[in-house]
Amino acid sequence: MRFFIVDDDKVCRTMLKKIITDSELGMVIGEAENGGDALSSVMSLSPDIVLIDCLMPEMDGIEAMEQLKRKGFSGQFIMISQIVNKEMVGEAYQKGVEFFIHKPINRVEVESILKRTAEQARLKSSLQTIRQSLEQIGIAQQPPGRDRQSVKDIVHSILHQMGVVGEAGSEDIAAIIEYLIDRSDRHVQLPPLKDLYEAAGTKRKVRNADMKKEVKAIEQRIRRTILSAINNLASLGAIDFTNEAFEYYAPRYFDFQDIRTYMVYIRDERQNPPKIKINIRKFLQVLYLETLEKYSR
Repeated sequence: MRFFIVDDDKVCRTMLKKIITDSELGMVIGEAENGGDALSSVMSLSPDIVLIDCLMPEMDGIEAMEQLKRKGFSGQFIMISQIVNKEMVGEAYQKGVEFFIHKPINRVEVESILKRTAEQARLKSSLQTIRQSLEQIGIAQQPPGRDRQSVKDIVHSILHQMGVVGEAGSEDIAAIIEYLIDRSDRHVQLPPLKDLYEAAGTKRKVRNADMKKEVKAIEQRIRRTILSAINNLASLGAIDFTNEAFEYYAPRYFDFQDIRTYMVYIRDERQNPPKIKINIRKFLQVLYLETLEKYSR
């Protein structure tokens, strides 16, 4: 990732730059002492992430952030601040701040937040790739005059492409995506998986007394559904590596190495299926972003 640091404290800028470099999180492509000086540099360099101090002379972080957005900057912002005023924090989030880094600088906090923000940036980039691919292969095209699809219909359509719409876990998955899109605050990053399983259980009117047991059952149903999707896509790839569904879904929703492992298992007609780690979070994350993109059109 490419970072730009805006802070009137040179020591703070130096510390942040060292943490980014030492932790191999990316490179710092520019620095500025205040918001006014940062505007032209950020627009010309177009960093992925801007770390910006909240309180600076001449132009504070929130004002600089607003001006950059008006100029068309689409990168992400992390606010650096000592403030504890809830109103200022709320305003910063409303203006587009992704996370806060608190002063004095703490290496562990900085590394954790930058890794999470970088992951969000990659997900947004993946979403753009998904949009372009969908336009190319026509998966998301709707006939003229057709009403907008429901979230559940969109999810079922995607799962159908993977051959798992009939699996028991498909309804749990649809309920989770409905819950995520129904939220007023549609963050890119998913809540903890346990919260999502509980939300699916609530949508399916599971009693509170049975929720703990149902959460485990939901996780297992989703895990089996994702494994079936891997198996189906690997089967498609083993037969025809240029199959549109295989080319589109295999590298986006899964670890492609797992798909390849299953392809070898299928091609060589081996006795025991390979053991792979099912990444439920990644699957739901990509499905959520793709569904949101289609639903928002």
